[in-house]
Amino acid sequence: MASVQTKSSWLCFREQGKFRAKPRKVPERERLLASLFAALAAYAVLAFTPQIFNDGDTYSHIAAGTRMLSEHAVLFRDPFSYTFAGQPWSAHEWLSEIVMALAYLAGGWSSVALLFAGAFALAAGLLAWHLARWFAPSTTLIVVALALSCMAGSLLARPHLLALPLLELWVAGLVIARSEHRKPSWKLLPVMTLWANLHGGFAFGFLLLAYAALEALIEEDDKLETLKSWGFFSVGAVVAALLTPHFIDGLIFPFRLVAMSQLANIGEWGPANFATLQPFEIVIAAALYIFLSRGVKLPMGRLLISLLLLHLALQHVRHQLVFAAVVPLLLAEPLAHALNARSPSSSRTAYPGWILAALMLAACVSVARLSWPISLGERGAAPIYALAHVPKNVISTPVLNDYSFGGYLMFKGVPVFIDSRAELYGDDFLRNYSKLIRPDAAVLRATLEKYKIGWTILTPNSPTVAVLDLLPGWRRLYADQIAVVHVRDLKR
Repeated sequence: MASVQTKSSWLCFREQGKFRAKPRKVPERERLLASLFAALAAYAVLAFTPQIFNDGDTYSHIAAGTRMLSEHAVLFRDPFSYTFAGQPWSAHEWLSEIVMALAYLAGGWSSVALLFAGAFALAAGLLAWHLARWFAPSTTLIVVALALSCMAGSLLARPHLLALPLLELWVAGLVIARSEHRKPSWKLLPVMTLWANLHGGFAFGFLLLAYAALEALIEEDDKLETLKSWGFFSVGAVVAALLTPHFIDGLIFPFRLVAMSQLANIGEWGPANFATLQPFEIVIAAALYIFLSRGVKLPMGRLLISLLLLHLALQHVRHQLVFAAVVPLLLAEPLAHALNARSPSSSRTAYPGWILAALMLAACVSVARLSWPISLGERGAAPIYALAHVPKNVISTPVLNDYSFGGYLMFKGVPVFIDSRAELYGDDFLRNYSKLIRPDAAVLRATLEKYKIGWTILTPNSPTVAVLDLLPGWRRLYADQIAVVHVRDLKR
């Protein structure tokens, strides 16, 4: 049965009698090959996975990026909705949005697919490279495959995927620093700056930094020197995160967002659903089996931070990706000792031939992807045909749209009632929206009149559709499996 090692990890790993033989060395060639294989596999799979476009936020991010490119400025006010038009709003993920827009303008959806496949491949390759410090290549690839499978639900063309390699680099840097009982490298700070400009998930970097600094302070003998080195690095990390167009507002934005009470009504902020078998459930079961059967000894700090990340992953589906990227690195060293895994050799020999071959294969995948244009067609977040059936004189009037359609409407230049920018709309507006789509007939009628709404576009399973079918002064204009459009009956 697994036991928790309450002594410091340093003492834990020094007492070799509690572990099996000292890990054997892995030739660095094998480590490199494992990393290249993981990266190429991830690249090829995601490049030909159209499901990455199943989220409406892809459209809204490209719309924002395109607007910033045309205006040569970062957005600080809302230009996309009519309900909050001109109100303060900051494009906190501005750099991701500009990169996405550039990819789209350069080669359409195929280029966007390659952009995100490249980010995913880089994250997979880095994870394999760092895990191979402690595991044999075969074990490394198994762990990486399990970790990547947990990310399946979050593999969407959105900024969090562009930031995934930075999450991996940051965590690996901290974990390796603790493993080698040294202070963290200042070379990590540019990672934090880039991360803060790409995605609000950089806040997790501070959580993991706090864990690593506290562990170092508890375990290291020279408390004063440890406090100084980790303290200065932490200050440097805060300064690095401030280097965005939004400065302090950008730093506090993630914390302000998670404090919103209405986030639970948004799908990705909801809890994990185990009604059907999910990869995340399989990985948890596999991890429990290994840890219980092998008697893995975990330092208390790593156990607690892993449990916290597990709690967040169960509480919010979107955090399963963070769990999958971080926890394997946190637990790699103690697990390697329990498995008697091999560690890498000290050789620094480069293998340009293998790298060149990998680049050639990646180029072949890229050419194949670009030669086979992506036609998105009808998707749950893109009511293409429904919007095409709305007359131009009707489109120019205010719309009541489904939350999931907001991104596509923004992409098509239609001012929206609501979209996924929860920080713009706030708790009160989101609360009112949840009532009118419940639907609360009184709230629905009041909203239709307050905003002088001329048409609606909602999902077929929305209860509001049935109410609009019976509501005087409204008629159904169009319906398909994706969307239903109602318009005001001007003849009445």
